[in-house]
Amino acid sequence: MADKQPLQFYSEPLAGVSGDDLLGKLIVIEGPDSVGRSTQVAQLKVWLEDQGHAVLDTGLARSALAGKAIHRAKEGNTLGPVTMTLYYVTDFADRLENEIIPALRAGFVVLTDRYIFSLIARAIARGEDRLWIEKVVGFALAPHAIYYLRAGVQDLVKRVVLGQGAFDYWESGMDRRFGEDMYTSFVNYQTRVIRALDRMSRKYGFVVIDASRSPERIFRDLQRNISRLFAK
Repeated sequence: MADKQPLQFYSEPLAGVSGDDLLGKLIVIEGPDSVGRSTQVAQLKVWLEDQGHAVLDTGLARSALAGKAIHRAKEGNTLGPVTMTLYYVTDFADRLENEIIPALRAGFVVLTDRYIFSLIARAIARGEDRLWIEKVVGFALAPHAIYYLRAGVQDLVKRVVLGQGAFDYWESGMDRRFGEDMYTSFVNYQTRVIRALDRMSRKYGFVVIDASRSPERIFRDLQRNISRLFAK
């Protein structure tokens, strides 16, 4: 494994946690809804395990504390934007403390489908204050690498139509009604999310991956980039 610097927190470190004893790698796959993150994470997990790495894969709304409650709350389509943001921050905090950090201590590769950047982008897209949400999630660890799967909104529309056959209420931003119908709201909301991620790209050091291509080409690109993290 390549020499590495200790992982750092974006702002105040969690109590009792030092980056010096986090021996694993933290790798983030970011991008808007329907861009193909989950497909890539699943393939990368198998590939990394074949390379001899122990891998923990995680993602939004999977924590023991808040994950199921988020899904139940979203079924009623009643969450306000700030409440939803704080629900997801709670989910992330629980996974960071109880899954991500222990896995990193054990030397695992932690592969996460989205990270705080989606929380920030979604909050901004829904009209929340950027400085506020960045401060709220400032307890996060800075990853070793952030791969941003970037595609235009019309590419996302095609994938929704061909893959899911219908637009999702929350992925369309219908809680804020960015359009009179699901399609229009999806286009407007996802455009906002992409714009927010684009603006974060330089600040947080995203590696931008062209996600308008086939899944196979995206995967090969990710393999090449991730291999460099483990080069001797």
